[in-house]
Amino acid sequence: MQRRVTAGVSVAGAAVLVFASGCSGGEKGDGVTVGDTAEAGVPQVTVSPGNGEGKALPERGVQVNVAGGTLQQVTVTRKGKPVTGQLTADKTGWKSRTLLPGSQYDVSATATSPKGKTTTVTARFKTIKAANELRVLDVTPSANEKVGVGMPIQVTFNRAVADKKAVESALEVKSDKPATGAWYWVSDTQVVFRTENGKYWQPNQHVRLRANIGGVKTGKRTYGTADFTRTFRIGDEHIINANTKTHRLTVTRNGVKVKSWGISAGRGGRVVNGVDTYLTTSGVHLTMGKENPAIMTSEWMGVDPEDKKNGGYKEVIPFAVRISNSGEYIHSMAATVWAQGHQNVSHGCLNSPPSAAQWFYKFSYRGDPVVIKGTSRKLQWDNGWSFYQMSWSKWVKGSALDRTVTTG
Repeated sequence: MQRRVTAGVSVAGAAVLVFASGCSGGEKGDGVTVGDTAEAGVPQVTVSPGNGEGKALPERGVQVNVAGGTLQQVTVTRKGKPVTGQLTADKTGWKSRTLLPGSQYDVSATATSPKGKTTTVTARFKTIKAANELRVLDVTPSANEKVGVGMPIQVTFNRAVADKKAVESALEVKSDKPATGAWYWVSDTQVVFRTENGKYWQPNQHVRLRANIGGVKTGKRTYGTADFTRTFRIGDEHIINANTKTHRLTVTRNGVKVKSWGISAGRGGRVVNGVDTYLTTSGVHLTMGKENPAIMTSEWMGVDPEDKKNGGYKEVIPFAVRISNSGEYIHSMAATVWAQGHQNVSHGCLNSPPSAAQWFYKFSYRGDPVVIKGTSRKLQWDNGWSFYQMSWSKWVKGSALDRTVTTG
């Protein structure tokens, strides 16, 4: 015998609706139980939050359980769109993901007993509104951008994240080809994902970030209000090696040398607080962006461009590829061709022949590793995208969950 029982609605015959005490939004998380107690063997289905609940907690999701049978179908929708969830191995329970705050949800669940008797329950409820909203404000790289194998994923939020563990648990990175990486919180509003030191993304594949923060509680009455998805592409493997002592730069693509040229790096000689700001930094840089032209001035070191006696300058530089936040570029410089390959005369950039600089400007992606050797000035891990300068063990410790992530 098959009987349909609907939460909150009287049913013909001997059916009795059994409602649990309390409301689903309360501390105990009680819900509504529906079944036919007058007829033996009919499964009883419990839905929490219950029908009519107006203050359900988003972080608790929807829970459906059955006694005396197994769940055959559970559907939870918001504005007609389904909500994902997971069925237990024995098919007696189903739990949704977190829910969006300030939203109405509809639930329909069907259970069947071993003797084939069926109960169906429906419910409708609303979640509480968020007093404070957490959203993804920005993500680098851009949507569908083709990037280099060293590209980090940088996620910026609209407000400080109090519960970093909850948010990090909701971040998912998947790639066509497996990689091991980890998240690192560089601030309360930004978290960065990168791969292991020396083990970049494999070339020519897609990577997808999913920030499943909708309904995640991150503080007092503070909830994520929307999920965010970003897909980008890893291009060919571009590795750039430069040596300031040999005055040479070499570019490989997928392990094969494609171009090499003479450079002129930072000449040194300007020491501020123990740091020679005219020296090129040594370490693993990443290409960050392109400017054609770039306007370079001495303002970054606190010197008026018109103050020539103290090293002031202002120059318009074509085909410039940025590699740090301290003013370092690989760029064209016709005026120093005489020194390129022989002598370091720049303020820290890698001066290159115009033809080579133009080629590299077109060739490079954002996120290409640029490994520079030969100077005593070490690149700091937070100078631009120089995250590979931090040891892997320390980077993993910067994860709120203190764990690595496999992306395959």
